[in-house]
Amino acid sequence: MLTLPPVLTHAVAAGFARGLKPELFTGGPAEVVADAGALQQFDSSALAVLLECRRHALAAGKRFSVSAAPARLRELAELYGVAELIPPSAAATT
Repeated sequence: MLTLPPVLTHAVAAGFARGLKPELFTGGPAEVVADAGALQQFDSSALAVLLECRRHALAAGKRFSVSAAPARLRELAELYGVAELIPPSAAATT
């Protein structure tokens, strides 16, 4: 599981994305889940980070989903037309 930080704004998003470890996307379970439960301050850059994580997961042959996404993050994803690319995890929909 990939845990997003409490703050994921333009100022820190690139650094967070650069710090993603390749081993998060290889081996292990067939799905990479990004835990967004800690997100408190974010902007559209958080979507860019999630899409980058999705790209890495798909390149490794894995599924990608997001757990505990704040409502505002889901609203941003809808606004930008990318909500279907960052689906909620199966655990979040049950």
